[in-house]
Amino acid sequence: MTSPHAYLSGLFSLDGRTAVVTGGSSGIGRAIAGALARAGAGVVIVARGAEQLAETVDELTADGCRAAWVAGDLGSREGVRAAAEEAAAVFGEPDILVNSAGINLRPPMGELGEEVWDSTMAVNLEAPFLLGQRFGPGMAERGFGRIIHITSQQAHRAFVHSGAYGVSKGALESLARSQAEAWSPYGVTCNTLVPGFVMTALNRRLSSDPERVAALAARTMTGRNGLAEDFAGAAVFLASRASAYVTGQSIHVDGGFSVH
Repeated sequence: MTSPHAYLSGLFSLDGRTAVVTGGSSGIGRAIAGALARAGAGVVIVARGAEQLAETVDELTADGCRAAWVAGDLGSREGVRAAAEEAAAVFGEPDILVNSAGINLRPPMGELGEEVWDSTMAVNLEAPFLLGQRFGPGMAERGFGRIIHITSQQAHRAFVHSGAYGVSKGALESLARSQAEAWSPYGVTCNTLVPGFVMTALNRRLSSDPERVAALAARTMTGRNGLAEDFAGAAVFLASRASAYVTGQSIHVDGGFSVH
């Protein structure tokens, strides 16, 4: 009889895989980067702040993981391209791409200017597109790849001034479906994780309001808001062999928020 450890390893181990995780130095991205690294992947984290990047990677390497960081600006095409090449040079071309970097600027629609619109689309939508164009064809050529996007409830419903942020996240889920259509025949799955309200720095504005935090928790079926570590298992599943027949999907990791 196969041992449980061997069986689970065959399904979920990421030994020998390489991952690039944007926004991996904080919040959900950091939890996912840690999960992929502890599951065996060599992980390159891409974000802006060198201090947080170094702290995250130091924690992982102290845990025996293979991890490295690249400081990059994902708000411009040149910055994305430079970060992609630097990341690919560390452990080799990635098998797994996680797009978790995002900006959350949500002025009322009547006050939404072109600058906020452009910067939101650049980081939240265009960077994942460009990184997919850079790494997706190589994954397809090698016969294995996993692209995972992190979106938001605002991709599906408008509340608390969704603005450009909601538009970018809705489009990102459509991008995942287009990528899945293009590359799934070649062993590359493309999926989305959809958080509920998660207590991270990205949601600082809302998380500073105890009444709103409690109201959001009450909208879930579990009776609590999300934590970054709630995404670890789902990310390892989508990055592993276990999810080979799951593609083009938006998987809600939200405590039932979206169906309550």
